[in-house]
Amino acid sequence: MNHILQAIDVHKAYAAHVALNGVSLDIPERSIFGLLGPNGAGKTSLIRIITQITGADSGEIRFRGERLNPSHIAQIGYLPEERGLYKKMRVGEQLLYLARLKGLSKADATQRIKQWIDRLGLRDWVEKNVEDLSKGMQQKVQFIATVLHEPSLIILDEPFSGFDPINANLIKDEILALRDQGATIIFSTHRMESVEELCDNIALINRSRKVLDGPVSQIKDTFKTNTYEVEGKGRLMVIHPDFEVLEHKERENGHFYDRIKLHHNTTPNDLLRYLIGNVEVHAFREQIPSINEIFIRRVQETMPETLETANALL
Repeated sequence: MNHILQAIDVHKAYAAHVALNGVSLDIPERSIFGLLGPNGAGKTSLIRIITQITGADSGEIRFRGERLNPSHIAQIGYLPEERGLYKKMRVGEQLLYLARLKGLSKADATQRIKQWIDRLGLRDWVEKNVEDLSKGMQQKVQFIATVLHEPSLIILDEPFSGFDPINANLIKDEILALRDQGATIIFSTHRMESVEELCDNIALINRSRKVLDGPVSQIKDTFKTNTYEVEGKGRLMVIHPDFEVLEHKERENGHFYDRIKLHHNTTPNDLLRYLIGNVEVHAFREQIPSINEIFIRRVQETMPETLETANALL
């Protein structure tokens, strides 16, 4: 697998605060990579190092096998969480100005701006000042400025902030289209439902360390608990040597809902055969943890270590 970006044992500290402690990441080409973590975990510090706003204290970032250097800036687009538009400039002028800073000719920039303006429904706003736009409209302008020079690596920090559901879906579609056209996207967000929808791979950073990474499907498989949800009609034995009923709900007209955990060496087919022989099965599905549940679990798992360290310093 080719990687567009690799972080290798990256450390970063600000005075007494350790922002990154030995973080290593491999980000595949043509993928959407979710960079997750609670507030203060170190995500923004890593993004600032990748975009060369600041530097690592030790370790390195490699871009397509080369040590990161100023020549790579032109291949990176960055949408920061703190928006940075000039409020008194008109939308079209601002996009042209930012595109020229990225090295585009006036003709190429003008053509691309027209295409993006039409795609994101901003035609009626081109001649207006940025300050006259809603937060969502300003976010669209910032998104266009981020991708206008067609970067190979696009970093989006909370890209859906300020969007209503319709415009959030519009931007999601554009992000997927950019990936399909060859771009790689680093996607930092607290909206776990967006991670489920968009990301191919994720990494979770907590308290300056990477605590989890890998393909989304593989991570979800790792956190499965061999638990199944069953809906049906009839009476089900709640004590059985091959499984444990974790939750049982009686419903109207003899219907029920059960959450069942299989014991070791019991297969889903074993459970399904038992069910079919005893009740009328209406639904049978594996309970797969969401990325949000995995996120909370992994963050909470580090809390005892945090408390123990704090107590040792008292």
